[in-house]
Amino acid sequence: MKDLVILGTDVHGLEMAEIVERVNRVIPTWNLLGYIAADAKKVGQELNGYPVLGTKEKIAELPNACLVPAYGAGWKMEVPRERLVSLIDPSAFVSRMAQIGAGCVIFPNCYIGLRARLGDYVFCLSGCSINHDDAIGDRVVLASGVHLAGHTHVEADCYLGQGCTIRQHIRVGRGSLIGMGAVVVKDVPPNTVVVGNPARKLRDAQKA
Repeated sequence: MKDLVILGTDVHGLEMAEIVERVNRVIPTWNLLGYIAADAKKVGQELNGYPVLGTKEKIAELPNACLVPAYGAGWKMEVPRERLVSLIDPSAFVSRMAQIGAGCVIFPNCYIGLRARLGDYVFCLSGCSINHDDAIGDRVVLASGVHLAGHTHVEADCYLGQGCTIRQHIRVGRGSLIGMGAVVVKDVPPNTVVVGNPARKLRDAQKA
């Protein structure tokens, strides 16, 4: 078993600890050492059964540990790509012809279809469908219950709100936000917030 550290201590980071346990029940894979926190006040605490080991500086003292980032604080720690691993719940279906980048997290009951391609730092909450030939850029978040039809392209730094649906052959431009429950039937320009059914522009997105 390989040592593993979760980057981040928010609610999703704590849930990821339970995904590690689920993986290990199927195939013993990870020795979860604990978490790295953005907030030094959390160091030394125990969260969901595992210790907060330190802040980002602690990573250098764990050179052999693999790292998996939680959405948000974990992404901002900017660790070397070669140390990142992806965490995939055993209930997820991932086609053997799909490609998963570094530092991705796939929560329970997700579907990743034939020839789907995920970049780095893709964070996919429970019950999402990423269908055949979809392309997902780096640092994209899919909230629970997002459904992408085949041949959709979501560019980097997008946030797809809970329960939204995107039609086939649609492109979502970089930095865009799709509102909860939106039904996207035409391309979304970069840095745009869309809501509703059919989805319409609400405003420009705030750039990070």
